Amino acid sequence: MAAVATRGPRVRVAALMLLEGKVVTVRHRAGSSVYHLLPGGGVDYRETLAQALIREVKEETGLEVTVGAPALLSDTIDPSGSRHVVNVTFLANVTGGTVVDSPDDDRVEAVDLVDPDRLSDLDLRPPMASAVVRVLNGDNVGLEYLGPLFTEAT
Repeated sequence: MAAVATRGPRVRVAALMLLEGKVVTVRHRAGSSVYHLLPGGGVDYRETLAQALIREVKEETGLEVTVGAPALLSDTIDPSGSRHVVNVTFLANVTGGTVVDSPDDDRVEAVDLVDPDRLSDLDLRPPMASAVVRVLNGDNVGLEYLGPLFTEAT
């Protein structure tokens, strides 16, 4: 009997960082949907989480960062079974670069600096605005596992 083929989850890293006292987000477009993400992206084979985060933040925002402690961990599991993403959100500090007008990633429309109190007004994906604010306020203790978070694509 042949083994059942499995498709493993994809790992995505994201940076929770402040610039001018505001949370750095990227505005994404997928078809007709526009939503926000913390800067980051997929981890390539043989790439560390930190290397992926530094690369992705630079590509999407133009900013250079140092990677801090992991702050949030969650799963994005599509109920249809089409994808499973493990999201690892790290604290990061901006050390250089400037915010770009035209990010290297075609899906990124803009880099938006958002007041932490306004995060809940965004369609932030995964939907973790309240957890981000807890981290920024110092209300979490170490890495917080948020469990499965999913937003239906529109």
